[in-house]
Amino acid sequence: MSSFPQRVLVANRGEIARRVIATTRRLGIESVAVYHPIDAALPFVSEADRAVPLEGEAPVKAYLDGPQIIRLALSVGATAVHPGYGFLAENAQFAQDVADAGLVWIGPPADAIRTMGDKVQARRAVSAVGVPVSGGAADALASVDDAVAEAGRIGYPVMVKASEGGGGIGMAVAHDEAALRKAFAGTQSMAERSFGSSRVFVERFVSTARHVEVQILGLADGSVIVLGERDCSVQRRHQKLVEESPAPALDASTRERMLRCAVKAAEVVNYVNAGTVEFLLDTATGQFVFLEMNTRIQVEHPVTELALGVDLVEQQLSIAQTGTTAPGFEPVLRGHAIEVRVCAEDPRRFFPSPGVIDTWKEPEGAGIRVDAGYAAGLEVTPFFDPLLAKVCAFGDSRDEALARVRRALDDFEITGVVTNLPFLRDLLRSEAFTTGHYDTSIVANMKSKQP
Repeated sequence: MSSFPQRVLVANRGEIARRVIATTRRLGIESVAVYHPIDAALPFVSEADRAVPLEGEAPVKAYLDGPQIIRLALSVGATAVHPGYGFLAENAQFAQDVADAGLVWIGPPADAIRTMGDKVQARRAVSAVGVPVSGGAADALASVDDAVAEAGRIGYPVMVKASEGGGGIGMAVAHDEAALRKAFAGTQSMAERSFGSSRVFVERFVSTARHVEVQILGLADGSVIVLGERDCSVQRRHQKLVEESPAPALDASTRERMLRCAVKAAEVVNYVNAGTVEFLLDTATGQFVFLEMNTRIQVEHPVTELALGVDLVEQQLSIAQTGTTAPGFEPVLRGHAIEVRVCAEDPRRFFPSPGVIDTWKEPEGAGIRVDAGYAAGLEVTPFFDPLLAKVCAFGDSRDEALARVRRALDDFEITGVVTNLPFLRDLLRSEAFTTGHYDTSIVANMKSKQP
């Protein structure tokens, strides 16, 4: 039996599609790209061994059309489907439909996706095996009065979240009852529009927190491999901008407890393939709680790959095909890695800024890796996330990695579209980031100091 699928359809676009295709090419696996016509000129289309267009006028809906993607996979003789991240990657029904069509699903079982995709169910499941969760309710809240009662029990401030949400969409902080009543209605409305479910819950809001996540690989025999942690505290609008591994200024005892909890969370849902367990660490108390589990490969997976010398996509392919890791898989922590997300957005207000790229000159040099979805002459359309590229740097130490990523950002030249490069350059030279003693407030604190 081969260690890998023979022909993989990549059900995604942009940089993650290129990333998956790069590994399939290295392993001698045939790749098939699907694309909306608006993306026809993007690099991932030409780099695949074969590319087939998606039907449908609305670009986003085309990439969300599971039945069409499965039909295309079967028509081109694909043997497996890799969903990347976003779109259908965490859609349990799509995962099940892929498997039912006789294709290999390169991801976890549908039941695991379904449980972890509902934050209320996920919190209940992991809490049952001793993983700490916040003081919020165990169930979704039926009314705003229930939310007010729960907030009175756990204490203000509280965070209102969509049960089936993600990406920071609809999250709101309330410091008193009036604010909670307003936030509850707003989050319900946003959740219904974005996720098709108005179920929400509240949890205790931690103002001085770090966002730390653990990369795992679940195997078919029930074992779980831990591949260290990443700090993802640098965020705007609850969406990540910078990630690094190992997490700086994290004591050994907390790290060890967090890794053990990640294993428990994966085991309780019989998790197989790559996944990430996310935690919120209270910097004042040193205590952490489970946030969620992402049942897919993360945007920030390159920092783990660089720090440990592994290819996570290769392991995804092998686990999906054989139930275990690829031959020669020997992860060893060998240094430090930092990833920075370069986006087509206003560097002050972080509003998307679509347009045509005139100049695109990527940085090069020792320890530098760029995962990009674009090139010169291509258009950044308003239909998708504004992520242009991920600039990653590896070094023997955090200081070396930081020096390299700073130089890389200085050398990255993009014109024609407005980008967040100026802000990122300032961020990585700030005292808070340099020392490693930062939390999720770092971006807001920097913005408050700007004229």
